[in-house]
Formats: sequence, structure tokens, C-alpha cells
Amino acid sequence: MNIIFVSKSAGQSRSFRLNLPLVVSLLLVLAGIVAGAGWAGYRLGVVEPEPLAYGATSSLVNSWEARLLEQESRVRDLRQTTGQQVDALTLRLGQMQGRLLRLDALGQRLVESARLDNGEFDFDQTPAVGGPEQGTMGESFTTPELTAMIDQLEERISNREQQLRLLDQLISRARLEDERFVAGRPITWGWLSSRYGYRSDPFTGKRTWHDGVDLAGKEGSDIIAVAAGVVTFAGDRYGYGNLVEIDHGDGLVTRYGHCKTVKVSVGDVVQKGQVVALMGSTGRSTGPHVHFEVRRNGKSQNPEDYIQRASR
Repeated sequence: MNIIFVSKSAGQSRSFRLNLPLVVSLLLVLAGIVAGAGWAGYRLGVVEPEPLAYGATSSLVNSWEARLLEQESRVRDLRQTTGQQVDALTLRLGQMQGRLLRLDALGQRLVESARLDNGEFDFDQTPAVGGPEQGTMGESFTTPELTAMIDQLEERISNREQQLRLLDQLISRARLEDERFVAGRPITWGWLSSRYGYRSDPFTGKRTWHDGVDLAGKEGSDIIAVAAGVVTFAGDRYGYGNLVEIDHGDGLVTRYGHCKTVKVSVGDVVQKGQVVALMGSTGRSTGPHVHFEVRRNGKSQNPEDYIQRASR
């Protein structure tokens, strides 16, 4: 076999002579190279790669497992912390709700005590609020913001509790003083039939001292307490007939004599204007009336001064 090579630059040609056995050998070598390259490519594409060494595989797995365990631990801690915060906020809200209920009850009592308009201060109704929308959906409060709001609300509730309690004490004290203030007449209807001081005795005609005033009226009509107090005597006493005696504190005592019927007992707490007896003519009396007597520290006072207090 002849192989001829031609050079373009020189225009010359060269020839080589190959015999058949040599050509066959070269073709076989080329075929072997091609077959080996194909087989190697096939093995690389089909056969699985060899696993890593045992030590390297174990180290990698352990590293990933450690990271997963750490993340799980963080998630558990976060859930626990969040749960504790929610529980704490829930407990505080429950306590505040109880305090608000007490404030509502106290406020309602103040409204009744001060005789305010219940329609204006209705503690059973939710306070009226409102306003235009800002055009946005708004954002949820974060836990620190919500905690700060609850702290501020708790402080305001504490201040309101102190203020309302002080106001309640002042109103109660003023109301008590008003109840204990001896003023007005011990009857709802009647007239003054005998004044305080010296007079002519209705039985002997002699000049004698009269410790109270007599207020005449219809038999069986109401006799009322002129102030709040505690009943210290309720029964028959010489000269007074059926007598009711009420202690109003500070050494002040009132007496209601000649009663037909006594409506109270010793130890009873009576309110101002409460019916304590019915008008009669028991004891040393000439007709239905009430002997009204006021004593301070054991000494008689002019009841007319206390009766006239009601018109001041």
C-alpha cells in the first residue's frame, strides 16, 4: 500500500509504502482504543460510585444530626417561652377583669349614693368609642407592646381604685354625718302644743320646767326618728308612758314619749325618717301627742333649735 502526501507550498509530493500486516495491526490498535474508551464511559455512567470511607460518612451524619437536634431544642424553648408569656398575660388579664368588676360595682354604688343620673353613668354598658378608618388594615401588636399596654392599664386601674375608694369614703362619711345630723320634726303632721322651758303644769297649774316640746296630732300617726342612731330604750318609763330613746353619737340623744305603740327594740339601728312609734297618750298626758326631747351629754337642749335646722 502506497500513501502519498502533497505539500501546497512547495508543490512537492512524498509517498510511503505500507504493507498489509502493518495496516491491520494499526487498525486493531485503534479499534482497541475506541472500545476501551467506550467501556470506560459506560462504567462511569452505570456503575454506582464507591462509598466514602466509614469515618467520613459517620462524621457528616453526626454533624447533621447535631444541627437538627439543636434546632429542635430551640423550637421547644421558643414554644415553652411563648406559652409561658401567654399564660402570664392571661393570668394578668383575669386579675384585671376581676378588679374592673369591683370598680363597676363601686362606681354603681357611688352613682346611687350621690344620686347621679344612672343613664349617664351606666356601668353595665360598654363605653362608646369610634372614629374614621385610616385606610389600612393595621398591624398586630407584638408581645412587648402588648405587655407594655397591660402595664399601663394596670397602673390606671390602681389609680382609679384609690380615687374611687377615697370618693366612696368621703360620700359615705358625708352621708353618715347627714344621717346623724339631728334636724326636723319627729312627726309627719301635727302642731306645737307646748314649748321648751318653764310652763304651767297641765295637771297642777304650778310653774314647772318642761325638758322638751309637745307636738300634738292624730292618735296612731307616725313618729319618726329625726336622725340615724341606735335604740337604747324602748318601753314604759314613769311620766313618759311608752318611750323610745335613740343615741346618735357624740353624746346626743333624742326621746319620743307618750307613744301608743313602739315599733323598735333596744339595739336596733334606725335610719333618719324611720317610723319608730305611733302617736298616743300614754303616761302623764292629756291627749295624743309626742313629747320630743333632745339631750346632749345628759343635759336637755331646746328641741326647737334642732327642728329649725331642717329649714336652714
